[in-house]
Amino acid sequence: MAETTGTKDATYNLVSVLYHALQGADLYEQYANDAGGDQDLASFFREAQQQEKQRADRAKQLLAKRLQQSG
Repeated sequence: MAETTGTKDATYNLVSVLYHALQGADLYEQYANDAGGDQDLASFFREAQQQEKQRADRAKQLLAKRLQQSG
């Protein structure tokens, strides 16, 4: 990847995880809303959403650290 983008694979991978985690969190919100009155299902999707948000936050932290080190 580095040879085609100029970006280290690890940095690219972190950006990818961040993007997909945020995208997943957004989708899980839709799914929770689509669950209607099924509280168990809505709760499951909200839990999954929270996990994605935590994953995104961790990816942001790691990405910021790597960018500071390389800058």
